Amino acid sequence: MTDMNDPSMKEPSAGFKSGFAMIAGAPNVGKSTLLNRVLGEKISITSKKAQTTRNRVLGVVHRPDGQIIFLDTPGVHKTRKELNLRMVEVAVASMGDADLILFMVDLDTPDPESEGIILEKLAVISKPTILVLNKIDLMEKGAVYEAIDRWRSLHEFLAIVPVSAEKGHQVDLLLEEMEKALPEGPPYFPEDAVTDMPERFIVAEIVREKVFRLTGQEIPYATAVTVDAFEEGPELVKIHASIHLERDSQKGIVIGKKGAKLKKIGETARLDIERLLGIKVFLKLFVRIQKNWSRDPRALRRFGY
Repeated sequence: MTDMNDPSMKEPSAGFKSGFAMIAGAPNVGKSTLLNRVLGEKISITSKKAQTTRNRVLGVVHRPDGQIIFLDTPGVHKTRKELNLRMVEVAVASMGDADLILFMVDLDTPDPESEGIILEKLAVISKPTILVLNKIDLMEKGAVYEAIDRWRSLHEFLAIVPVSAEKGHQVDLLLEEMEKALPEGPPYFPEDAVTDMPERFIVAEIVREKVFRLTGQEIPYATAVTVDAFEEGPELVKIHASIHLERDSQKGIVIGKKGAKLKKIGETARLDIERLLGIKVFLKLFVRIQKNWSRDPRALRRFGY
């Protein structure tokens, strides 16, 4: 809720636009990459593994005449797994809360089944929607034009904007189209706000990303990270975090020979965390086994899902 008595909040100009824009899409289409691109900061983790994003992640983009609040959500797909069901529920619920929906499609690797699910949801909720065709840097121009024509026949979109979230191509054009579509209203967040996510949450997500990136296909995405201690000092932040795995056989892979893999995970995570916090960080990682946590409702609640 906006507090106009907050000294960091300025009276908006006439015609100021503000609202919530949910990024919907199949798993791994580039939603988190787009969010990090428009924010200029990493608050949503990315990897080549599908379903990296598990929670609703909020990011605030400040423009001269508007404020766009992005909601990055888990990929929508058919599933029977308990963890995945919860993630899809998060995504679908966010559709109803948004002023605007960005339907993001991967031109290079389409997912017709998941895209069909989202189209069905859009037909029911009747929300203003902009179609974002991602990864144009990997496509021939003719193929992009063909995709635009095909998608135009499937749904009545406010606009269709081809982009490359990775390279930044046409992202400014997308922001312009989004600002046009938002309602007039005051800003929801102060000018220096980038997200509403607690620092501990982002720290845990950064560590989880490094596990994904540095273990390749050896470790399944059913990896959870909790921050056990977060001690702030004037010149140093001390953080203890636990990496939770489902099987004993995975522990040796994450730790590596003589602890080399875990050390690399910690070093790369620490650098990102220092950039986030703007201060030196001491990061201590622990590896723990929580058997079959992704199918245990109590464990899912404990890990925030």
